[in-house]
Amino acid sequence: MKVFLVITGGLLFLISVAAHLYVKIKLRPKQDSDLDEIYWEFEDTHPTLARYNKLCTITFTAATIGALLLFAAVVF
Repeated sequence: MKVFLVITGGLLFLISVAAHLYVKIKLRPKQDSDLDEIYWEFEDTHPTLARYNKLCTITFTAATIGALLLFAAVVF
């Protein structure tokens, strides 16, 4: 059981961290986009920004779950 937790948690953590870095570096909306003209209350409805925020949340959550699996393998 411990080996399964370590392998699963390690792979999930590494893949999620790599994906999170990719999202933060490559998929970030550019500064010259029309996001500056959008009123701050409506910026979540902008498709590019909404996709970026959603992917950041998903990858960070997956990395957290991977770290918790690794912690569970150490504790149990």
